Order: sequence, then C-alpha cells, then structure tokens
Amino acid sequence: MGSAVKKSALLLCGDYMEAYETMVPLYILQSFGVSVHCVSPNHTIGDRCVMAAHDFLGLELYTELVVDQLTLNANFDDVTPEDYDVIIIPGGRFTEILSADEKCVALVARFAESKKLIFTSCHSQVMLMAAGLLAGGVKCTAFESMKTLIEFSGGEWWQQPGIQSIFEITDCVKDGNFVSMIGWPTLGHGIKVLLESLNAKISSLKENQTSVLFLIGDYVEDYGINVPFRALQALGCKVDAVTPNKKKGEMCATVVYDLEEGRQLPEEKRGHNFFVSLSWEDVCVDDYDCVVVPGGRSAELLVMNEKAVDLVKKFAEKDKVFAAIGQGKLLLAATGVLKGKRCASGKGMKVMVKVAGGEAVESKGCVTDGKLVTAATVSDLPAFLSELSTALGVSVMF
Repeated sequence: MGSAVKKSALLLCGDYMEAYETMVPLYILQSFGVSVHCVSPNHTIGDRCVMAAHDFLGLELYTELVVDQLTLNANFDDVTPEDYDVIIIPGGRFTEILSADEKCVALVARFAESKKLIFTSCHSQVMLMAAGLLAGGVKCTAFESMKTLIEFSGGEWWQQPGIQSIFEITDCVKDGNFVSMIGWPTLGHGIKVLLESLNAKISSLKENQTSVLFLIGDYVEDYGINVPFRALQALGCKVDAVTPNKKKGEMCATVVYDLEEGRQLPEEKRGHNFFVSLSWEDVCVDDYDCVVVPGGRSAELLVMNEKAVDLVKKFAEKDKVFAAIGQGKLLLAATGVLKGKRCASGKGMKVMVKVAGGEAVESKGCVTDGKLVTAATVSDLPAFLSELSTALGVSVMF
C-alpha cells in the first residue's frame, strides 16, 4: 500500500475499551499507511490499557469479558488536533470516565472546531454529548440504550430500517464530520465510510468483485478472523466464513491470547462470537479468489476434518491465493501448500513449517511467496493485510 498523502489518526483509549472496536480500525488503518497514535489521559507512552470484549452470551444484555491490553504509543498531553485527520473513540465503559474529564471533552470539541472527522461507536457517542456537539439535530446512531440521551442532547436518532437483531445491522451514519456506528457488527461498512471520508481511493485489478473465503472453527483467533474479514469488506470484497460442521448463522467461539509479563506463553481468553456466513454445502471453489485460514486452535479442528483438507486441496488445484496467520498454517501444511515455500513463522510453528517442506522465516512478521501470504502472529496483521490486498490486486491510496 502506498500513499501520495500521509494521513494520521488519533485513537482515544482507556481501560475497558471495546477490544474489537479498537483493534480493527487500528490494524486496518496501519495496513493502509495511516499513522495511528494511541493515547489516554493521565497515561504516557508504554503504559497499557485493558481491553474488553462485549458480546451476547445467552443473557438479556451483553457480557463483558476482559481479553488483553493495548500499549500506548503517544502522550495525551502532546496531542494537537491539527496534526490529525480523524479521532477514533471506541466503545466501552472507559468513555463514562472520559466524558467527565474536562481535558478529553475539550480535545473532542477542538477536533470538531477544526472540522476534523470524529468516529464513534456503541457508547462513545457520550463524548459528543459531553462536548455539546449533537445540538441542532446532528444525525447519530449508537447502542440503543443511548437513544434517549442522544435525543436529549439535541441529536437526531438514526437506525437502519428493517432490522430485527443487532447482528443484522450493516450500516452506520455520517452527518458532516461525524461518523457513528451502533457497535462492532457494523465495522466493515464503518471502516469503508471512514476510508472514504479520508479521501481514500480503492481500486482493483479485477473487473469482477474479489471474493475471499475464510475457513474457521471454534476457538479461532478473534483478531485473526475479525480484522481481515472487516478489512476486506471495507475494500468492497465479497467475504464469507465457513466451517465444516455448522450452518449459516451458527456461531463459532473465538479466543484472544494475552501475554502477561514473566510468562512463556499467553493466556487464552474467550473473545467475541463469530457467525458463519455460509453453509459448507454452498461453498464453490470457483466463486472465490482466495482462501484464508486464521490462527487459533481452530486449525487443529480443521486439519482433522477431511472436508476441510479436501477443500484446501481444491483451491490448490485451481491455483488460487492462499493466506494463513499463526496456527492457521497447520491446515495448509496438511495439504502440501507450504512445500518449497517461505513462510513467516514464530517459534511455535517453526517445526511444523519445516516438516511440511517449507522454510520458516522468523526475521519477518509477514512473508509473500508467490500466491502464498503468511503472518507469524496477529501482531503482524497490518503487514499481512497490506500484502494480502496486493496479492488480490486491491489497492488503497490517499
């Protein structure tokens, strides 16, 4: 990804911010060459903020699950709104505290005064209320519990028509320099609107729509499926996620790996639910340009399933693009796709790559070898997205 104009984004952070709504825009913007500064009041570079996953687990309201932490890369007190093109405020309980912080409210107001883009999600629209930015009928959406407060603040509540469930929502709303979303289910379209608002030019070498198939299962890595899935949606690609033993609309559990200081390996924590978008029997290899296998323990499940192995072999016979993150290379190894190929690999996958006939590359987080794109870990997702987009003939320029 190359850019004629350098873009910069400010990500306003705090403890218990929504992980999905933080990491998806962070990694996607970085992959397209946007500089992203992550800051939090009363914190400095190197400090960490706790992130949480909010999802429905069979109860009447969403459950909050602590997942991992984000390391800040800039100082709040050094922020000058004129240096940025957009401020992104994820959802999460941290916005309740920040909405009472005069410095944070003043910062958001300064972005508005400078006609900079303000991107909010789920509950972070409270920052717009605190700064008095909704007065005059600004059109806004959010998690539905915020509806009355938005209207009390002088805003106009907007909701996508014909929706029966939060998971059917695909849209967001833009009014002037304000972009708001109901929450993480809308991030694919939300990121698309964000890119367009930053004057991004998205182009493809293909005349027809690029199509990508994700092979997943229970305990797929949360960011490993959600970040590339939403990124490719934002780029206008057709994306589907399938698993051998579940139907369209059924749920796969995801996991997040949180490495705490002093431990050899990260702790595995439950992440967001991910819903299968296509039933297995409806998959046709000819309909897709690429197959992606995210990381997580789901790769162990897939490699033991003959249907999954056979499907990857069919992609190989058709000379399609292959991509894998972390443990996802296990499924590609079982089908012979890694033989003679250079693969990005952390220590945990090094032996597996070698016995499969590949060359494990530990010096780079992401490696492209022909039509094979691999990433060592989810931390390498920005480079992975950039190289996968290139392999698919899709580009983003500012």
